[in-house]
Amino acid sequence: MTTTSPVPQLAARVAAVGGSPVRDILAVTERPEVINFAGGLPAPELFDTEGIAAAYRDVLAHLPERALQYATTEGDPALRAALAARYTVRGLPTTADDLLVTTGSQQALSLLATALLEPGDTVLVERPCYLAALQAFGLAGARIVAVPGDDEGMDPDALAELVVRERPKLLYTVPTFQNPTGRTLSAGRRAAVASVAARHGVWIVEDDPYGELRFEGERVPWIATYPGAEDRTVLLGSFSKVMAPGMRLGWLRAPAVLRRACAIAKQAADLHTPTVNQLAAARYLADRDLDAHVARVAAVYRERRDAMLAGLPEALPQGSAWTRPEGGMFLWVRLPEPYDTTALLRRVVEHDVAYVPGAPFHPGEPDGAARTTLRLCYVTQTPEEIEEGLRRLAKGLAG
Repeated sequence: MTTTSPVPQLAARVAAVGGSPVRDILAVTERPEVINFAGGLPAPELFDTEGIAAAYRDVLAHLPERALQYATTEGDPALRAALAARYTVRGLPTTADDLLVTTGSQQALSLLATALLEPGDTVLVERPCYLAALQAFGLAGARIVAVPGDDEGMDPDALAELVVRERPKLLYTVPTFQNPTGRTLSAGRRAAVASVAARHGVWIVEDDPYGELRFEGERVPWIATYPGAEDRTVLLGSFSKVMAPGMRLGWLRAPAVLRRACAIAKQAADLHTPTVNQLAAARYLADRDLDAHVARVAAVYRERRDAMLAGLPEALPQGSAWTRPEGGMFLWVRLPEPYDTTALLRRVVEHDVAYVPGAPFHPGEPDGAARTTLRLCYVTQTPEEIEEGLRRLAKGLAG
C-alpha cells in the first residue's frame, strides 16, 4: 500500500500579499450592461490600430530574422535611441545606454524590488498608492510605510521625518496625474523630495505612465531633473496608456549601477522583452507622429473628464469632495462619514455600475477616512454613458 504525502506549501509571501482588488472587481463586472468606472484601461476605440498594424507588417516583411529572434536583455537599440531622444527634447538629457526596456512598466517595479530590496527593508509610498506597486514591494518582503499628504500630494516635511526615522531603501511615487487620485505634485514639492533623497541617500522611483495625457495647465518637470535627484532617481515610462497596453512595452531610466542590476534580474525573469513588439514600436515612432496621436487621445479624455466632473454634484451625497485632475485617467472621491465604499460596492453593482473602493490603495489597515474613498476612471465611457453611469451610482449610494 502506497501513501502520499502532502505537496509543499506555497511561499508565505504569496498568501500574505494576495491578488489585486481591481482585477477582482473587473472579473465580476464583465456583464456588458455594467458601466464600469472601476477599470484603469485606456479607451480601445482610440488605439491607432492602423498605424500599429502597419508597423508590425513592415517589421515582419523586412526584418523577420530579427523580429522573431532572441534579442539583448537591455532592449532594441533603435527603440532605446528613440526613447532617449524623447526624454532629451523634454529637458532630461538621456542616451540609449541609460535605458532598459521592460515588459510593461510593471515589470520594472518587480526588477527594482529584486535589485534593491531585502526582506524587511522599508519602502516609503504615497497615501494612497498605486495598487500594483504595493503588490510588487510586498512580494519582495518589504515593509511599506505611507507618507502623509494632502490634495497636493506628499507632504515634504512628513517625508523628511519618515526618512530619518524609518531609514527606507526607496521612495515610490507617481507624481503626475497619480493613480488613484489624479493629483499632481507641484514643482516646489518635487524639489523638496529631491533634496530629502539627496541628503539621506534614498532611491526615488518616479513612475510616469500618465504624464503625456495632459489636458490643461503647465507641464511640471520630472523629479529626476531636480538638483540632488540626478544620481538616485529611477524614471519609469510606458507605452500602455499612449500606444497600446497589449504590446507590454515599458522602460526604466536609471543610473548605471542600478540599471545593470535590473538587467541581471530581467535575464532571470524573461531574458528580454518580445523583440517583435520592440521593433514595431521603434518603427511606429519613426513613421508616425506619436505626439499628435496622444494629443487626439487627450482631447477625448478631457471631454470625458469634464462630463464626469459635471455630473458628480448630483450623483454624490451632500458633503462629498473630489479631485479635479489636469490630465490622466482617474479622479478620487471622498464621501462623508459613515459611508463605507467597500461595503457599498455590492449594492452599487446591482445598479449596473462599478467603482474601486479606496481602502486597498492604503498599505496596512485602512483608517475610517480611507474607507469613505473611491476611485473613478472616466476614459472608457462616452459622455452620455458617464451621465447614465452617474445616475446609477446615485441610486446605488442612496440604497
